[in-house]
Amino acid sequence: MSSDAILEKTKQAADFIRQSASVQPKLGLVLGSGLGVLADEIADAQVVPYGQIPHFPVSTVEGHAGQLVLGKLEGQPVIALQGRFHYYEGYSMQELTFPIRVMKELGVESLIVTNAAGGINKGFQAGELMLLRDHINFQSNNPLMGPNHSEWGVRFPDMSEAYDPAYAQLAKRVAESYNIPLQEGVYLAVTGPSYETPAEIRMFGKMGADAVGMSTVPEVIVARHAGIRVLGISCISNMGAGIQGQALAHHEVMEIAEKVKPQFIQLVKGIVQDILHI
Repeated sequence: MSSDAILEKTKQAADFIRQSASVQPKLGLVLGSGLGVLADEIADAQVVPYGQIPHFPVSTVEGHAGQLVLGKLEGQPVIALQGRFHYYEGYSMQELTFPIRVMKELGVESLIVTNAAGGINKGFQAGELMLLRDHINFQSNNPLMGPNHSEWGVRFPDMSEAYDPAYAQLAKRVAESYNIPLQEGVYLAVTGPSYETPAEIRMFGKMGADAVGMSTVPEVIVARHAGIRVLGISCISNMGAGIQGQALAHHEVMEIAEKVKPQFIQLVKGIVQDILHI
């Protein structure tokens, strides 16, 4: 599909959302596996199912509600993706990052991305939160491949600060004020959907990764291409294969996300209070 066609579809989707909801969001939220509960905190919520939005993909993964939620969070106008899209679902990189393009079209300037990830750093424990300092794209693809549209951004966007340093400092201050333990590290993205082997986990650790998951990186690349500032938070839902000594299962990811929910909600709400003022 040409860049002009994607641009036109982006505008059509954004126009539909504007007609469906009165909020003009400046902050976007991408809520990962088991973390969609944060959308329940949004006041005066206006909900738009993905299936109703022109050209929008549909989430197929357990723990992803599959709807946009617009409203106010801590007094700030927000738009939340309650459920994201993954490469392993069969979507192209352009399709799974389409919602980020739509957010930009709607006026979003800042983005908080969240995910559930497997811990690689042996200093981590399941149930902790990790601030994303950087990432490694191990998905063998990039959402910016193909013709570039100048309205989106430059052909070769800089990724030296994919995650905004000022936002990271804010997250640390909020975590400290609430006594929430907050790890920090590098997130590595694989395609999935199979979990990693012990040998892969050892390799990723030697490459400098602290956690591994199957999402987030394409969204961040597109957001930065569009000039959107990004903060990333992972929920360490389990330790990687060969570290925790037992088989991995998606229901465990959901269970850990449920346990960390109070801290996660408190941390993100505290960040949202000030993120648009930095």
